[in-house]
Order: sequence, then structure tokens, then C-alpha cells
Amino acid sequence: MPPDDELINRVTWKIPNALALIGSRSGAERNAMTASWISQLSMEPVLIGVGVDNTAVTHRLISEGGSFSVNLWNADDTRVFVKFSKPATDDGETLNGRTVREAHTGAPIFDEAIAWVDCEVRHHLDLGTHTLFVGEVVAASINDDDARPASMSDTRMKYGGVKRGGHGS
Repeated sequence: MPPDDELINRVTWKIPNALALIGSRSGAERNAMTASWISQLSMEPVLIGVGVDNTAVTHRLISEGGSFSVNLWNADDTRVFVKFSKPATDDGETLNGRTVREAHTGAPIFDEAIAWVDCEVRHHLDLGTHTLFVGEVVAASINDDDARPASMSDTRMKYGGVKRGGHGS
């Protein structure tokens, strides 16, 4: 007998996950979303994978634009993640009031990020509710080498397990 949904949720929520803002762009349209399904997948080439809900604006922008950024945030400043759980407001210079710029691909890079990578999509894999986008790192930087990157355990947020309702931005 398979485990019940509650047990699956409780177990999967214990998997340590980074928490970051994923930047995306297609043409003039930009977005950023909170994400926790992020992992390095290869060393040669350096590949980063991000799992993105198939219904999210970010999914469409990564699919169309062919790139994404991963912006790591200071663990002491996790309130930013709540604002990016829905599509961002873009005023041309900021997303949700946070200053962004471009690196190599044009995907948004946050000035406040403690570190970031800019990735060109090399593969994508439809895995049901989410797509795994695999990007090759084409640019990167560290803005604060001493800060500890945020993880899901730094918040009361929970994501994963059994689908409970609409998510994604």
C-alpha cells in the first residue's frame, strides 16, 4: 500500500532545498519567481536544473526566451520570497520594487542577490506538473561571499509533496 498524501508531504518537506528567485525573460517581458527545486546537475559543462510549474508565467518565459537566472538570497532576508510567489510587477528597472539588470542572457539579475548564475537552456524535460529546465552557466557572480544563502527551512513556506492547488508565477 502506497504512503498517504500527508506522509508524502511531511517527508518531502524535509528534503533540504535552496530558496532562490528564478529570473526569466522573453522579449521585453520579464518575471521572477520563488523556487526551491534547484540543483547543480553536471560539472562539465556546469549545468543547473530548476523545476518550474508548467502553469507558471516563468515556465512560458523560460520556454520562449531560452534562459534563466538563479538569484541566491541572504537567509536573513526571506520576506522577499513571499512577494515573488505570484507574477512580478515590472516597471522597467525593477521587479516588485527590487532593482534588476541583465548579465549575458538578458534574464533578470537582482542587485540584492548574494550570488547568481545566468544560464542558457540546454535541455528541458516534462515531468508531469513541472518541467525540469537544464541550463548551462554562462555568467556568474558573488556579491556577498560571507552571507548564508536562504533555504526553505529558513521560512514557514512548504512546497512539494502532493499537489494541493494552484501554484506558480
